[in-house]
Amino acid sequence: MRSSLAPGVWFLRSFSRDSWFRGFTLLLTFLIYTCYHMSRKPISIVKSRLHQNCSELIKPINDTHSLNDTSWCSWSPFDKDDYKELLGAVDNAFLVAYAIGMFISGIFGERLPLRYYLSAGMLLSGLFTSLFGLGYFWNIHVLWYFVLIQICNGLVQTTGWPSVVACVGNWFGKGKRGFIMGIWNSHTSVGNILGSLIAGIWVNQEWGLSFIVPGVITAIMGIITFLFLIEYPEDVDCAPPQHHDGSDKDQDNPEDPENSPYTNRESSQETMTSCSKEPCAEPVAISFLGALKIPGVIEFSFCLLFAKLVSYTFLYWLPLYIFNVAHFGAKEAGDLSTLFDVGGIIGGIMAGLISDYTNGRATTCCIMLMLAAPMMFLYNYIGQNGIVSSIVMLIICGMLVNGPYALITTAVSADLGTHKSLKGNAKALSTVSAIIDGTGSIGAALGPLLAGLISPTGWNNVFYMLISADILACLLLCRLVYKEILAWKSSLSKGRGYKEI
Repeated sequence: MRSSLAPGVWFLRSFSRDSWFRGFTLLLTFLIYTCYHMSRKPISIVKSRLHQNCSELIKPINDTHSLNDTSWCSWSPFDKDDYKELLGAVDNAFLVAYAIGMFISGIFGERLPLRYYLSAGMLLSGLFTSLFGLGYFWNIHVLWYFVLIQICNGLVQTTGWPSVVACVGNWFGKGKRGFIMGIWNSHTSVGNILGSLIAGIWVNQEWGLSFIVPGVITAIMGIITFLFLIEYPEDVDCAPPQHHDGSDKDQDNPEDPENSPYTNRESSQETMTSCSKEPCAEPVAISFLGALKIPGVIEFSFCLLFAKLVSYTFLYWLPLYIFNVAHFGAKEAGDLSTLFDVGGIIGGIMAGLISDYTNGRATTCCIMLMLAAPMMFLYNYIGQNGIVSSIVMLIICGMLVNGPYALITTAVSADLGTHKSLKGNAKALSTVSAIIDGTGSIGAALGPLLAGLISPTGWNNVFYMLISADILACLLLCRLVYKEILAWKSSLSKGRGYKEI
Protein backbone atom coordinates (compact mmCIF):
# COMPACT_ATOMS: atom_id res chain seq x y z
CA MET A 1 0.00 0.00 0.00
CA ARG A 2 1.03 3.59 -0.53
CA SER A 3 1.74 5.70 2.53
CA SER A 4 -1.09 7.57 4.23
CA LEU A 5 -1.51 11.17 3.16
CA ALA A 6 0.14 13.70 5.48
CA PRO A 7 -2.48 15.62 7.53
CA GLY A 8 -1.09 19.01 6.55
CA VAL A 9 -1.45 18.34 2.81
CA TRP A 10 -5.25 18.35 2.43
CA PHE A 11 -5.46 22.04 1.58
CA LEU A 12 -2.69 21.74 -1.03
CA ARG A 13 -4.66 19.37 -3.22
CA SER A 14 -6.49 22.24 -4.89
CA PHE A 15 -3.15 23.31 -6.36
CA SER A 16 -2.32 19.82 -7.61
CA ARG A 17 -0.27 20.77 -10.64
CA ASP A 18 2.70 18.44 -11.02
CA SER A 19 5.30 21.18 -11.15
CA TRP A 20 3.98 22.88 -8.02
CA PHE A 21 4.11 19.71 -5.95
CA ARG A 22 7.51 18.75 -7.33
CA GLY A 23 8.86 22.15 -6.37
CA PHE A 24 7.29 21.87 -2.93
CA THR A 25 8.80 18.41 -2.36
CA LEU A 26 12.21 19.60 -3.55
CA LEU A 27 12.12 22.56 -1.17
CA LEU A 28 10.91 20.54 1.81
CA THR A 29 13.52 17.79 1.39
CA PHE A 30 16.15 20.52 0.93
CA LEU A 31 15.21 22.04 4.30
CA ILE A 32 15.08 18.60 5.92
CA TYR A 33 18.64 17.69 5.05
CA THR A 34 19.87 21.20 5.69
CA CYS A 35 18.79 20.66 9.31
CA TYR A 36 20.52 17.28 9.46
CA HIS A 37 23.85 18.83 8.41
CA MET A 38 23.32 21.93 10.51
CA SER A 39 23.15 19.76 13.63
CA ARG A 40 26.43 17.98 12.72
CA LYS A 41 28.55 21.09 12.29
CA PRO A 42 28.74 22.66 15.80
CA ILE A 43 31.29 20.13 17.12
CA SER A 44 33.90 21.36 14.63
CA ILE A 45 33.36 24.97 15.74
CA VAL A 46 33.35 24.22 19.46
CA LYS A 47 36.57 22.15 19.30
CA SER A 48 38.74 25.24 19.60
CA ARG A 49 36.75 26.24 22.69
CA LEU A 50 36.94 22.83 24.37
CA HIS A 51 40.74 23.14 24.33
CA GLN A 52 42.38 26.55 24.06
CA ASN A 53 45.46 28.47 25.16
CA CYS A 54 44.39 30.34 28.32
CA SER A 55 47.65 32.19 28.96
CA GLU A 56 46.23 35.53 27.79
CA LEU A 57 43.06 35.24 29.87
CA ILE A 58 42.59 36.43 33.43
CA LYS A 59 42.32 33.49 35.82
CA PRO A 60 39.41 33.61 38.32
CA ILE A 61 40.34 34.25 41.95
CA ASN A 62 38.95 30.92 43.19
CA ASP A 63 40.64 28.86 40.44
CA THR A 64 42.60 25.85 41.74
CA HIS A 65 44.85 25.29 38.68
CA SER A 66 48.60 25.91 38.92
CA LEU A 67 50.08 29.19 37.73
CA ASN A 68 51.84 27.50 34.81
CA ASP A 69 48.69 25.74 33.59
CA THR A 70 47.81 27.29 30.20
CA SER A 71 44.69 25.15 29.69
CA TRP A 72 42.78 26.05 32.85
CA CYS A 73 39.92 27.56 30.81
CA SER A 74 39.51 24.42 28.63
CA TRP A 75 36.69 21.95 29.18
CA SER A 76 37.70 18.76 30.95
CA PRO A 77 38.40 16.05 29.78
CA PHE A 78 39.69 17.89 26.71
CA ASP A 79 42.15 20.03 28.70
CA LYS A 80 45.06 17.56 28.54
CA ASP A 81 47.81 17.16 25.94
CA ASP A 82 45.95 14.26 24.31
CA TYR A 83 42.98 16.49 23.47
CA LYS A 84 43.29 15.87 19.71
CA GLU A 85 42.93 12.13 20.22
CA LEU A 86 39.93 12.65 22.52
CA LEU A 87 38.25 15.02 20.07
CA GLY A 88 38.96 12.50 17.32
CA ALA A 89 37.26 9.83 19.43
CA VAL A 90 34.16 12.04 19.79
CA ASP A 91 34.09 12.60 16.02
CA ASN A 92 34.47 8.93 15.26
CA ALA A 93 31.82 7.86 17.73
CA PHE A 94 29.37 9.71 15.47
CA LEU A 95 30.92 8.75 12.15
CA VAL A 96 31.44 5.03 12.82
CA ALA A 97 27.87 4.72 14.14
CA TYR A 98 26.67 6.62 11.07
CA ALA A 99 28.60 4.36 8.69
CA ILE A 100 27.32 1.16 10.30
CA GLY A 101 23.77 2.42 10.64
CA MET A 102 23.62 3.63 7.04
CA PHE A 103 23.74 0.09 5.60
CA ILE A 104 20.77 -0.88 7.76
CA SER A 105 18.88 2.39 7.34
CA GLY A 106 18.29 2.00 3.61
CA ILE A 107 16.65 -1.39 4.16
CA PHE A 108 14.27 0.10 6.73
CA GLY A 109 13.69 3.15 4.54
CA GLU A 110 12.22 1.00 1.75
CA ARG A 111 9.92 -0.90 4.08
CA LEU A 112 8.60 1.91 6.30
CA PRO A 113 6.65 5.05 5.36
CA LEU A 114 9.26 7.72 4.65
CA ARG A 115 7.24 10.43 6.39
CA TYR A 116 7.19 8.54 9.69
CA TYR A 117 10.79 7.41 9.31
CA LEU A 118 12.14 10.91 8.61
CA SER A 119 10.03 12.59 11.28
CA ALA A 120 11.17 10.18 13.99
CA GLY A 121 14.78 10.51 12.87
CA MET A 122 14.71 14.32 12.99
CA LEU A 123 13.06 14.43 16.40
CA LEU A 124 15.63 12.03 17.86
CA SER A 125 18.51 13.83 16.13
CA GLY A 126 17.35 17.12 17.61
CA LEU A 127 17.16 15.48 21.03
CA PHE A 128 20.68 14.02 20.97
CA THR A 129 22.22 17.19 19.52
CA SER A 130 20.63 19.17 22.36
CA LEU A 131 21.80 16.62 24.94
CA PHE A 132 25.40 17.18 23.82
CA GLY A 133 25.00 20.91 24.49
CA LEU A 134 23.27 20.28 27.81
CA GLY A 135 26.52 18.70 28.96
CA TYR A 136 27.77 22.27 29.36
CA PHE A 137 24.88 23.38 31.57
CA TRP A 138 24.91 20.11 33.53
CA ASN A 139 28.68 20.53 34.03
CA ILE A 140 29.50 17.08 32.67
CA HIS A 141 33.23 16.34 32.32
CA VAL A 142 33.31 12.61 31.50
CA LEU A 143 34.26 11.45 28.02
CA TRP A 144 31.80 8.54 27.88
CA TYR A 145 28.81 10.92 28.02
CA PHE A 146 29.84 12.83 24.88
CA VAL A 147 30.85 9.62 23.08
CA LEU A 148 27.54 7.91 23.90
CA ILE A 149 25.52 10.92 22.70
CA GLN A 150 27.50 10.97 19.45
CA ILE A 151 26.91 7.25 18.87
CA CYS A 152 23.16 7.66 19.33
CA ASN A 153 23.09 10.76 17.13
CA GLY A 154 25.10 9.01 14.41
CA LEU A 155 22.61 6.15 14.31
CA VAL A 156 19.47 8.30 14.12
CA GLN A 157 21.01 10.60 11.51
CA THR A 158 21.15 7.68 9.08
CA THR A 159 17.40 8.06 8.64
CA GLY A 160 17.98 11.22 6.60
CA TRP A 161 19.92 10.59 3.43
CA PRO A 162 18.36 7.40 1.99
CA SER A 163 14.91 8.79 2.73
CA VAL A 164 15.29 12.20 1.09
CA VAL A 165 17.00 10.70 -1.99
CA ALA A 166 14.23 8.12 -2.32
CA CYS A 167 11.57 10.81 -1.93
CA VAL A 168 13.12 13.06 -4.58
CA GLY A 169 13.61 10.03 -6.84
CA ASN A 170 9.89 9.27 -6.52
CA TRP A 171 9.07 12.72 -7.90
CA PHE A 172 11.76 13.42 -10.52
CA GLY A 173 12.73 11.56 -13.68
CA LYS A 174 16.12 11.58 -15.35
CA GLY A 175 15.85 14.77 -17.40
CA LYS A 176 18.30 17.41 -16.05
CA ARG A 177 18.69 15.28 -12.93
CA GLY A 178 22.34 16.29 -12.45
CA PHE A 179 21.53 20.02 -12.54
CA ILE A 180 18.42 19.75 -10.36
CA MET A 181 20.16 17.57 -7.79
CA GLY A 182 23.29 19.72 -7.97
CA ILE A 183 21.25 22.68 -6.78
CA TRP A 184 19.26 20.53 -4.34
CA ASN A 185 22.42 18.98 -2.87
CA SER A 186 23.62 22.42 -1.79
CA HIS A 187 21.60 21.64 1.36
CA THR A 188 24.77 19.95 2.65
CA SER A 189 26.83 23.12 2.38
CA VAL A 190 23.97 25.41 3.42
CA GLY A 191 23.50 23.25 6.53
CA ASN A 192 27.22 23.41 7.28
CA ILE A 193 27.23 27.19 6.87
CA LEU A 194 24.19 27.66 9.09
CA GLY A 195 25.60 25.29 11.68
CA SER A 196 28.89 27.19 11.71
CA LEU A 197 27.26 30.62 11.99
CA ILE A 198 24.79 29.55 14.69
CA ALA A 199 27.48 27.77 16.71
CA GLY A 200 29.81 30.75 16.31
CA ILE A 201 27.35 33.03 18.12
CA TRP A 202 27.80 31.21 21.45
CA VAL A 203 31.18 29.46 21.02
CA ASN A 204 33.05 31.99 23.18
CA GLN A 205 30.30 32.19 25.80
CA GLU A 206 27.88 29.39 26.70
CA TRP A 207 28.99 26.89 24.04
CA GLY A 208 26.19 24.49 25.00
CA LEU A 209 23.77 26.72 23.08
CA SER A 210 25.82 26.05 19.93
CA PHE A 211 24.26 22.56 20.04
CA ILE A 212 20.91 23.20 21.68
CA VAL A 213 19.69 25.79 19.16
CA PRO A 214 20.40 23.63 16.04
CA GLY A 215 18.89 20.66 17.91
CA VAL A 216 15.64 22.50 18.59
CA ILE A 217 15.43 23.72 14.98
CA THR A 218 15.96 20.15 13.72
CA ALA A 219 13.21 18.80 16.00
CA ILE A 220 10.77 21.50 14.81
CA MET A 221 11.60 20.57 11.21
CA GLY A 222 10.76 16.96 12.09
CA ILE A 223 7.24 18.03 13.07
CA ILE A 224 6.87 20.00 9.82
CA THR A 225 8.03 16.91 7.91
CA PHE A 226 5.34 14.78 9.55
CA LEU A 227 2.66 17.28 8.59
CA PHE A 228 3.64 18.11 5.03
CA LEU A 229 5.92 15.52 3.38
CA ILE A 230 4.37 13.87 0.30
CA GLU A 231 6.13 10.62 -0.53
CA TYR A 232 4.55 9.72 -3.87
CA PRO A 233 3.04 11.78 -6.71
CA GLU A 234 0.07 9.41 -6.70
CA ASP A 235 -0.80 10.53 -3.16
CA VAL A 236 -1.96 13.88 -4.58
CA ASP A 237 -3.08 12.62 -8.01
CA CYS A 238 0.10 13.73 -9.78
CA ALA A 239 1.70 11.82 -12.63
CA PRO A 240 4.76 9.80 -11.53
CA PRO A 241 8.01 10.34 -13.43
CA GLN A 242 9.16 7.82 -16.02
CA HIS A 243 12.75 6.84 -15.32
CA HIS A 244 13.29 4.92 -18.59
CA ASP A 245 11.78 4.64 -22.01
CA GLY A 246 10.50 1.13 -21.27
CA SER A 247 12.60 -0.51 -23.96
CA ASP A 248 14.70 -3.47 -22.88
CA LYS A 249 16.31 -4.24 -26.17
CA ASP A 250 20.04 -4.98 -26.18
CA GLN A 251 20.01 -4.93 -22.39
CA ASP A 252 22.76 -7.53 -22.20
CA ASN A 253 25.25 -5.38 -24.14
CA PRO A 254 27.15 -3.28 -21.56
CA GLU A 255 28.88 -1.17 -24.20
CA ASP A 256 25.63 -0.01 -25.83
CA PRO A 257 25.15 3.70 -25.01
CA GLU A 258 21.42 3.13 -24.62
CA ASN A 259 21.93 0.41 -22.02
CA SER A 260 23.70 2.12 -19.14
CA PRO A 261 22.67 3.60 -15.77
CA TYR A 262 22.43 7.10 -17.15
CA THR A 263 19.66 7.01 -19.77
CA ASN A 264 18.30 10.49 -20.34
CA ARG A 265 15.25 9.95 -22.54
CA GLU A 266 11.99 11.72 -21.91
CA SER A 267 9.17 9.65 -20.46
CA SER A 268 6.04 8.54 -22.24
CA GLN A 269 3.13 10.80 -21.40
CA GLU A 270 0.66 8.00 -21.91
CA THR A 271 2.43 5.79 -19.40
CA MET A 272 2.59 8.58 -16.83
CA THR A 273 -1.09 9.38 -17.22
CA SER A 274 -2.26 5.80 -16.95
CA CYS A 275 -0.08 5.16 -13.90
CA SER A 276 -1.43 8.22 -12.13
CA LYS A 277 -5.05 7.26 -12.74
CA GLU A 278 -4.81 3.54 -12.07
CA PRO A 279 -3.25 2.05 -8.94
CA CYS A 280 0.10 0.51 -9.82
CA ALA A 281 1.34 -2.70 -8.25
CA GLU A 282 3.62 -2.07 -5.29
CA PRO A 283 7.19 -3.06 -6.30
CA VAL A 284 9.15 -5.46 -4.11
CA ALA A 285 12.08 -3.95 -2.17
CA ILE A 286 15.47 -4.99 -3.58
CA SER A 287 17.91 -7.04 -1.50
CA PHE A 288 21.31 -5.78 -0.37
CA LEU A 289 23.16 -8.18 -2.70
CA GLY A 290 20.78 -7.34 -5.53
CA ALA A 291 21.67 -3.66 -5.18
CA LEU A 292 25.40 -4.48 -5.25
CA LYS A 293 24.96 -6.23 -8.61
CA ILE A 294 23.75 -3.03 -10.28
CA PRO A 295 26.56 -1.91 -12.63
CA GLY A 296 28.56 0.99 -11.18
CA VAL A 297 27.39 0.71 -7.57
CA ILE A 298 30.64 -0.82 -6.25
CA GLU A 299 32.96 1.58 -8.11
CA PHE A 300 31.09 4.71 -7.10
CA SER A 301 30.74 3.44 -3.52
CA PHE A 302 34.49 3.02 -3.03
CA CYS A 303 35.20 6.25 -4.87
CA LEU A 304 32.90 8.03 -2.44
CA LEU A 305 34.73 6.38 0.47
CA PHE A 306 37.89 8.32 -0.37
CA ALA A 307 36.09 11.46 -1.58
CA LYS A 308 34.10 11.65 1.65
CA LEU A 309 37.26 10.99 3.68
CA VAL A 310 38.65 14.23 2.28
CA SER A 311 35.40 16.20 2.60
CA TYR A 312 34.69 15.20 6.19
CA THR A 313 38.27 15.85 7.30
CA PHE A 314 37.75 19.42 6.13
CA LEU A 315 34.31 19.47 7.76
CA TYR A 316 35.59 18.47 11.20
CA TRP A 317 39.15 19.83 11.27
CA LEU A 318 39.26 22.91 9.02
CA PRO A 319 38.22 25.42 11.75
CA LEU A 320 40.89 24.02 14.11
CA TYR A 321 43.49 24.10 11.30
CA ILE A 322 42.71 27.77 10.59
CA PHE A 323 42.72 28.49 14.34
CA ASN A 324 46.17 26.91 14.81
CA VAL A 325 47.93 27.86 11.56
CA ALA A 326 46.42 31.26 10.68
CA HIS A 327 45.94 32.21 14.37
CA PHE A 328 42.38 33.47 14.01
CA GLY A 329 39.97 33.44 16.94
CA ALA A 330 37.50 30.57 17.35
CA LYS A 331 34.56 32.51 15.86
CA GLU A 332 36.63 33.97 13.00
CA ALA A 333 38.06 30.53 12.14
CA GLY A 334 34.54 29.08 12.07
CA ASP A 335 33.25 31.89 9.86
CA LEU A 336 36.19 31.57 7.46
CA SER A 337 35.70 27.80 7.19
CA THR A 338 32.22 28.38 5.74
CA LEU A 339 33.88 29.53 2.51
CA PHE A 340 34.81 25.89 1.87
CA ASP A 341 31.08 25.10 1.91
CA VAL A 342 30.34 28.09 -0.34
CA GLY A 343 32.72 26.51 -2.83
CA GLY A 344 30.92 23.21 -2.30
CA ILE A 345 27.62 24.74 -3.40
CA ILE A 346 29.22 26.06 -6.61
CA GLY A 347 31.03 22.77 -7.22
CA GLY A 348 27.91 20.66 -6.79
CA ILE A 349 25.94 22.74 -9.29
CA MET A 350 28.85 22.80 -11.76
CA ALA A 351 29.30 19.03 -11.53
CA GLY A 352 25.59 18.50 -12.17
CA LEU A 353 25.52 20.84 -15.15
CA ILE A 354 28.64 19.39 -16.76
CA SER A 355 27.54 15.79 -16.24
CA ASP A 356 24.10 16.55 -17.70
CA TYR A 357 25.65 18.19 -20.76
CA THR A 358 28.25 15.46 -21.36
CA ASN A 359 26.26 12.53 -19.90
CA GLY A 360 29.50 11.53 -18.20
CA ARG A 361 29.06 11.30 -14.45
CA ALA A 362 32.28 9.34 -13.84
CA THR A 363 34.39 11.53 -16.11
CA THR A 364 33.14 14.69 -14.44
CA CYS A 365 34.00 13.32 -10.99
CA CYS A 366 37.41 12.08 -12.14
CA ILE A 367 38.48 15.42 -13.63
CA MET A 368 37.41 17.38 -10.55
CA LEU A 369 39.25 14.94 -8.28
CA MET A 370 42.39 15.26 -10.41
CA LEU A 371 42.28 19.05 -10.05
CA ALA A 372 41.55 18.89 -6.31
CA ALA A 373 44.85 17.20 -5.40
CA PRO A 374 47.21 20.04 -6.49
CA MET A 375 44.82 22.67 -5.14
CA MET A 376 44.91 21.12 -1.64
CA PHE A 377 48.71 21.10 -1.83
CA LEU A 378 48.75 24.79 -2.77
CA TYR A 379 46.24 25.71 -0.06
CA ASN A 380 48.43 24.17 2.63
CA TYR A 381 51.52 26.04 1.46
CA ILE A 382 50.22 29.43 0.33
CA GLY A 383 46.61 29.54 1.53
CA GLN A 384 47.49 31.13 4.86
CA ASN A 385 49.76 33.86 3.44
CA GLY A 386 46.95 36.40 3.50
CA ILE A 387 43.21 36.75 3.91
CA VAL A 388 42.61 37.11 0.14
CA SER A 389 44.60 34.00 -0.80
CA SER A 390 42.89 32.06 1.99
CA ILE A 391 39.41 33.03 0.77
CA VAL A 392 40.15 32.20 -2.87
CA MET A 393 41.84 28.88 -2.11
CA LEU A 394 39.10 27.76 0.29
CA ILE A 395 36.39 28.38 -2.30
CA ILE A 396 38.32 26.58 -5.06
CA CYS A 397 39.14 23.62 -2.81
CA GLY A 398 35.51 23.43 -1.72
CA MET A 399 34.37 23.34 -5.36
CA LEU A 400 36.74 20.56 -6.39
CA VAL A 401 36.43 18.43 -3.24
CA ASN A 402 32.66 18.63 -2.71
CA GLY A 403 31.65 18.66 -6.39
CA PRO A 404 32.28 14.91 -6.99
CA TYR A 405 30.97 14.08 -3.50
CA ALA A 406 27.72 15.93 -4.25
CA LEU A 407 27.32 14.35 -7.69
CA ILE A 408 27.85 10.78 -6.48
CA THR A 409 25.51 11.04 -3.50
CA THR A 410 22.67 12.59 -5.51
CA ALA A 411 22.41 12.20 -9.29
CA VAL A 412 24.58 9.07 -9.51
CA SER A 413 22.75 7.38 -6.60
CA ALA A 414 19.39 8.22 -8.17
CA ASP A 415 20.56 7.03 -11.60
CA LEU A 416 21.77 3.71 -10.24
CA GLY A 417 18.71 3.33 -8.02
CA THR A 418 16.51 3.52 -11.13
CA HIS A 419 18.83 1.47 -13.35
CA LYS A 420 17.26 -0.18 -16.38
CA SER A 421 18.08 -3.66 -15.05
CA LEU A 422 15.56 -3.01 -12.26
CA LYS A 423 12.76 -2.81 -14.85
CA GLY A 424 11.15 0.26 -13.32
CA ASN A 425 11.42 -0.87 -9.68
CA ALA A 426 12.33 2.45 -8.03
CA LYS A 427 12.17 0.71 -4.64
CA ALA A 428 15.94 0.23 -4.97
CA LEU A 429 16.57 3.96 -4.54
CA SER A 430 16.82 3.92 -0.77
CA THR A 431 18.99 0.80 -0.61
CA VAL A 432 21.37 1.96 -3.35
CA SER A 433 21.68 5.40 -1.73
CA ALA A 434 22.37 3.75 1.63
CA ILE A 435 25.05 1.46 0.17
CA ILE A 436 26.84 4.29 -1.61
CA ASP A 437 26.59 6.77 1.25
CA GLY A 438 27.26 4.07 3.85
CA THR A 439 30.50 3.07 2.13
CA GLY A 440 31.37 6.75 1.84
CA SER A 441 30.67 7.15 5.55
CA ILE A 442 33.42 4.65 6.33
CA GLY A 443 35.78 7.15 4.72
CA ALA A 444 34.06 9.95 6.61
CA ALA A 445 34.91 8.12 9.84
CA LEU A 446 38.49 7.33 8.81
CA GLY A 447 39.35 10.87 7.69
CA PRO A 448 38.84 12.74 10.98
CA LEU A 449 40.33 9.78 12.90
CA LEU A 450 43.50 9.83 10.79
CA ALA A 451 43.65 13.62 11.01
CA GLY A 452 43.53 13.41 14.80
CA LEU A 453 46.33 10.85 14.84
CA ILE A 454 48.50 12.51 12.19
CA SER A 455 48.08 16.20 13.10
CA PRO A 456 50.47 16.02 16.12
CA THR A 457 53.24 15.18 13.60
CA GLY A 458 52.40 18.29 11.55
CA TRP A 459 49.56 19.58 9.40
CA ASN A 460 51.61 18.94 6.24
CA ASN A 461 51.24 15.20 6.81
CA VAL A 462 47.48 15.58 7.13
CA PHE A 463 47.33 17.20 3.70
CA TYR A 464 49.54 14.47 2.20
CA MET A 465 47.02 11.95 3.51
CA LEU A 466 44.14 13.90 1.95
CA ILE A 467 45.90 14.18 -1.41
CA SER A 468 46.60 10.42 -1.42
CA ALA A 469 42.94 9.65 -0.72
CA ASP A 470 41.88 12.01 -3.51
CA ILE A 471 44.12 10.22 -6.02
CA LEU A 472 42.76 6.81 -4.97
CA ALA A 473 39.20 8.07 -5.47
CA CYS A 474 40.14 9.13 -8.98
CA LEU A 475 41.74 5.78 -9.84
CA LEU A 476 38.64 3.84 -8.77
CA LEU A 477 36.63 5.49 -11.56
CA CYS A 478 39.03 4.55 -14.37
CA ARG A 479 36.91 1.65 -15.67
CA LEU A 480 33.73 3.73 -15.76
CA VAL A 481 35.54 6.65 -17.41
CA TYR A 482 36.86 4.26 -20.06
CA LYS A 483 33.34 2.97 -20.74
CA GLU A 484 32.01 6.52 -21.02
CA ILE A 485 34.71 7.36 -23.57
CA LEU A 486 33.79 4.26 -25.58
CA ALA A 487 30.13 5.27 -25.46
CA TRP A 488 30.96 8.80 -26.65
CA LYS A 489 32.89 7.34 -29.59
CA SER A 490 30.00 5.01 -30.38
CA SER A 491 27.47 7.83 -30.29
CA LEU A 492 29.61 10.00 -32.56
CA SER A 493 30.02 7.18 -35.06
CA LYS A 494 26.27 6.52 -35.09
CA GLY A 495 25.41 10.19 -35.32
CA ARG A 496 23.27 10.30 -32.22
CA GLY A 497 23.55 11.69 -28.68
CA TYR A 498 25.37 9.77 -25.98
CA LYS A 499 23.02 8.27 -23.45
CA GLU A 500 24.80 6.05 -20.94
CA ILE A 501 28.03 4.30 -19.97
